[in-house]
Amino acid sequence: MTVTPSAGNKEVSTIVTSALVWLRRDLRCGDHAALYHTLRRYPRVYCAFVFDTDILDALPSREDRRVEFIHASVLELHESLRQLAAKSGAPGGGLIVRHGPVLECIVHLAQELGVQEVLANRDYEPQAIERDQRVAQALRELGIAFSDYKDQVLLERDEVLTQQGRPYSVFTPYRRAWLQRLDAFQLKPYPVARYAHHMAAPPAGERLPTLSDIGFTRTNLHELPLPTGMRGAQQLLRDFVPRMAAYQEARDYPGRKGVSYLSVHLRFGTVSIRQLAALAARQAAEGCAGAQTWLSELAWRDFYFMILWHHPQVVTQSFKPEYDHVQWDEAPDLWQAWCEARTGYPLVDAAMRQLLQTGYMHNRLRMVVASFLTKDLGIDWRWGERFFAQHLNDYDLAANNGGWQWAASTGCDAQPWFRIFNPVTQSERFDPGGKFIRCYLPELARVPDAHIHFPAAMKPAALAACGMRLGVDYPLPVVDHARARERALMRFSLLPESHIS
Repeated sequence: MTVTPSAGNKEVSTIVTSALVWLRRDLRCGDHAALYHTLRRYPRVYCAFVFDTDILDALPSREDRRVEFIHASVLELHESLRQLAAKSGAPGGGLIVRHGPVLECIVHLAQELGVQEVLANRDYEPQAIERDQRVAQALRELGIAFSDYKDQVLLERDEVLTQQGRPYSVFTPYRRAWLQRLDAFQLKPYPVARYAHHMAAPPAGERLPTLSDIGFTRTNLHELPLPTGMRGAQQLLRDFVPRMAAYQEARDYPGRKGVSYLSVHLRFGTVSIRQLAALAARQAAEGCAGAQTWLSELAWRDFYFMILWHHPQVVTQSFKPEYDHVQWDEAPDLWQAWCEARTGYPLVDAAMRQLLQTGYMHNRLRMVVASFLTKDLGIDWRWGERFFAQHLNDYDLAANNGGWQWAASTGCDAQPWFRIFNPVTQSERFDPGGKFIRCYLPELARVPDAHIHFPAAMKPAALAACGMRLGVDYPLPVVDHARARERALMRFSLLPESHIS
């Protein structure tokens, strides 16, 4: 809305003609902050998504599950926008899709459509912030406004601060303050449908690109239990709701169906964080321990977004600067063994195979493999974080950076450097019957439960009985955990005493 002066020094509101909603990691048409605010303010609203070649061209492979997931979700979103407009009696709706450098695409599209403003939901990653600043500047030079809104988190930036007005660096007090701030207003959905009659149709001749049009080929995504788009998110949510009560206990066991599997949908915004938090909050208020734990996991997500926004240096540096003095090892053979699931520790190798085959890794296992890389193999956490960035379907810079720095003991509220996961006892505790291990390491199928967690401890007769040849059928351990633990303790103890107190 623009405001112009009139006679008598009064202000008269003049509704401008049209606006463009730029969708990014918010691929849904319900409970959508930017879409709601734009439809409420403008009589003609276009929606657009850009397959950004600045991002896509940097990917190492033309087979990327994330790109395929996004593409399928974009196709569904286009149809959902059309249906939403049709239900409101509007002839418009639909999605304009571009493929190219994002700044060029958005600026040219805004000019082509003759809009007065471009609106989007806020992003918090350093590169995304810089991108939005460049787009906003280019639009301003053309007399086009740019606005953004909070949507992908519940509480952002400076909304949760200590009593001294500083950002938290420890999660538990942050969570308490976060829960106190999380009221009904924060959880209220945006009623997009109320204003859907303002949706405009894409320009004549628009067509949606195919996956091959943007230079990518199909993956095994369709073979995975990972439904795409808004419908896929709601399908997974319906499946999780009756399991939520058991979440607190079941979530740590990779061989059980204990988690929601919604992380990739949160990453690309095919589900609203407000919908999930409102559901968890209602059940938590009724005393459901599983819902309380799940709500805390959503708080962790906001916490890491807050950390990234206040401390963007964590992308390349330790949150605790003194821990950048840790002397990590250059160990290319050990690095390759970790990447290729050849460490000789079954739970670690099964987790890495899960990642390589599906693009997903159970959260407990993310902690185990990160601890193994940094503490057992002595390799810099940044290597592992980059590997996850390449392979995880749900890779999210804020959460994954936070998780890796937690495991490496370099981050905020991190695992103390002297507490080191034992990959064998973790396996015995969280995959007691070896169900998960056998799923991804079929070569160990005949190994008895007593040895499935560490076949290297088997005697020759027991190995022969199950047809196992260590070093041939399954690798020998690349390190001895007890010795590696001592090296890790020495590595951190070599820091100046003030750094590790």
